[in-house]
Amino acid sequence: MTGRLASATTATAYQREWFARMREEVAGGVPLALVNADAPQEIFRAMGIPYVVNQWWASIVAAKRQTQRYLGLLRERGYPDDIEQYSATSLASAFETDLEQAPWGGLPTPSIVLGETTGDASRKIFDVWDAQPGVTYYPLESAAENAVPERWWELMPHRWEEAIGSDRLDLMTGELTGLIRFLEQTTGRVFSETRFREVLALVNEQQEWNRRTRDLIAAARPCPIAVTDGIPSVMVPQWHRGTEWARDAARAFHDEVRERVEAGVAVCEDERLRLMWIGRGLWFDLEFYRRFQESHGAVFVWSMYLAIAADGYLRYGDDPLRALAARFAAFSDQLYTPPWSAEWYVKEARHHGVDGVVHLVSDDARGGYFTTRALRAAGIPVLELHADNVDARTGGDLTTQMTAWLDELGSN
Repeated sequence: MTGRLASATTATAYQREWFARMREEVAGGVPLALVNADAPQEIFRAMGIPYVVNQWWASIVAAKRQTQRYLGLLRERGYPDDIEQYSATSLASAFETDLEQAPWGGLPTPSIVLGETTGDASRKIFDVWDAQPGVTYYPLESAAENAVPERWWELMPHRWEEAIGSDRLDLMTGELTGLIRFLEQTTGRVFSETRFREVLALVNEQQEWNRRTRDLIAAARPCPIAVTDGIPSVMVPQWHRGTEWARDAARAFHDEVRERVEAGVAVCEDERLRLMWIGRGLWFDLEFYRRFQESHGAVFVWSMYLAIAADGYLRYGDDPLRALAARFAAFSDQLYTPPWSAEWYVKEARHHGVDGVVHLVSDDARGGYFTTRALRAAGIPVLELHADNVDARTGGDLTTQMTAWLDELGSN
């Protein structure tokens, strides 16, 4: 029971098998979508259109130590290799010529890319995609609201209209209606509201299991799982949400965590420091998360992936398309925009009883200063690491910084 989570290895194997089947389908003429992580993937699920998540693919490339080769493909064509690498890595796949080197046989060329127009660089990345033969970019607006809800995580499941604002929901609901029409016209697939409701119901079931799992880990002393197991256990099913497999995978993850908690399993027998990792996964160095267990008894008990699944996705309501709009209209706010994000991180830090926070701040981060300030104001020590999460060129001294900080934290 002390080895890797079965749910993690099962999810990873499922994703690899799914990717191979998807490549065969696309080679046979099935349309493929490339979508951002914070895009409404449930529409594609309901219409039976396969999709690959932009940032997931970048994480695979980084884990296979191929990010520098992919960034080189951009550089050769005159595009910058040091701006929003997490989103730009997949674009480099459009210029891949050596599929034998490419992870998992390479990313097929999509027929549609979907993402918000967040930031100048992000929009330009998608514009380059749009310029590729046979690829169409469908943009979604990134809207804001002056009124900011308090304790949004309590409002979102049922009172999302109040939390997000009607104007933002009107805008995104209209855009999603247009997306459905576009997909029907270009793919020949038919949108079924009955099927769509089934997808949304399965997503809510899945996130309810994730919420229970998050709360189990928050209360457990010592921490029963490694964060490097928790991430695939929650995120691979997230990329398949709206399916029975994903719902059942989330339940299996919960049951496995519960068994470990009841058995008193510890990922680190000498747990002395409980840590929270704020930011994207450090895909080029996943060993970082366990590197300090033996030397400092330091265990990462939190990452945003399970926590946002628990608090950010649940949406109940009678209007399915508007409920889906509510899932994504403020998604970036929840993670990156203060005070939405800052208050949530403080809440999660207290919920998990952490001794300190490691905050990965990338060049394109939004609101990072306010997150750190809010945590420190709450009396929680914070180490800021400035690096890009997929570009190893930016992470040369992270271990040195972390060691010095843990030495100080452990002595207090």
